[in-house]
Amino acid sequence: MFAALKSIGAYVPKKVLTNKDFEKMVDTSDEWIKKRTGIEKRHIAADNESTSDLAAKACEAAIVRSGLDKSQIDALICATISPDYLCMPSTACLVADKIGIKNIPSFDISAACSGFVYALAIAKSFIESKMFKNVLIVGAEKLSSIVDYTDRTTCVLFGDGAGAAVISSTDKKEEAIIDVKISSDGTYQDFLITPGCGSKNPCSKEVLENRLNYIKMKGNETFKLAVKTLTNDVLEIMKENNLSSEDIDYFIPHQANYRIIEAVRSKMNFPKEKTVLTVAKYGNTSAASIPMAMNDWYESGKLKKGDLMLLDTFGGGLTWGSALVHFAGENL
Repeated sequence: MFAALKSIGAYVPKKVLTNKDFEKMVDTSDEWIKKRTGIEKRHIAADNESTSDLAAKACEAAIVRSGLDKSQIDALICATISPDYLCMPSTACLVADKIGIKNIPSFDISAACSGFVYALAIAKSFIESKMFKNVLIVGAEKLSSIVDYTDRTTCVLFGDGAGAAVISSTDKKEEAIIDVKISSDGTYQDFLITPGCGSKNPCSKEVLENRLNYIKMKGNETFKLAVKTLTNDVLEIMKENNLSSEDIDYFIPHQANYRIIEAVRSKMNFPKEKTVLTVAKYGNTSAASIPMAMNDWYESGKLKKGDLMLLDTFGGGLTWGSALVHFAGENL
């Protein structure tokens, strides 16, 4: 029994925040942001939209495209670093309720930008162990709720959105998820961190005054380590599976920074036409980044049944992961 990615879906909030808008908010410029990151705009959730709202809409789309009934979903995994509530209930439980699914295991995972690939690994294991037949996974973020819009080094990077996929059992090897590799190194925990409002620094007047409840990032250090780690991770998974760049139909990296993507792409000799890029219009949406990019390619008609995708991601923790995944869904 193999695990296959049977469908993809996404949801993007309507409100758009452009680089020109940021020129009015902080000391920055459209030219600087585009040159340093490749980002031109990002979508921002409405005040009355929570992470679970974004996730539920992406999940609904993925279920419809899978051809399954909601009653056939056996488990739901939500990857997020911007949950509706700090501790409980999990965002996954809220999503399950919003889409009308009951009596299944629903839980969150926290792996930052690597969250979707981590969820993919868990779903693959569930299915190959024959524990479940259909697992719904979603990466969803309302990062605008944890971004400091007075910090010009971080606020221009992040956006909101959600991407979901149905992972199902199959006896067809040609449809299978070939491999998923995930890893971490807590030595670099302070490269990307939200210092306040957890058990180490509980919410207090001091924490809020020092804005420790927002994302903090060591940009230059993160950039250098990301390029090195992502490249090595891709080389390793491709070598272990006897594949080369010519065997890959589409390279779908985490959409954090165009310069990081381009550095990895060039080192791996992936053609530009095989590299999926959405960072310009969405910015960094953390765990939602890869499924949102995959969905864009699918809805554009480029991603077809049988295509082999190489996913590659890196995020806070630090965490990273890669995956070789056939698209087993029906053509749009």
